[in-house]
Amino acid sequence: MTMKARGERTVGVAELKARLSEFLRAARRGHPVIVCDRDTPVARLVPYAVDQQLSVRRPLRRLGDVPLPAPLGRPIDSLTALLEERQSSR
Repeated sequence: MTMKARGERTVGVAELKARLSEFLRAARRGHPVIVCDRDTPVARLVPYAVDQQLSVRRPLRRLGDVPLPAPLGRPIDSLTALLEERQSSR
């Protein structure tokens, strides 16, 4: 069971997809919407506040500077590994 504040609405994913504009308007007016997936709350739509702007920081280093792990040192046939995994799960 979910505790809801006054004015909050709960909506399932399918209904949210079908009526997204309506729920966005409700959130814009200050009425939060709780999104549930199979009766489990997963998200909350709330009005956007200008004072809560996100800041994007620069990366600490370039992607090319990130060290890669060492090779395994043995040949790997990914197709064979995939087929073996599929056979063992049957």
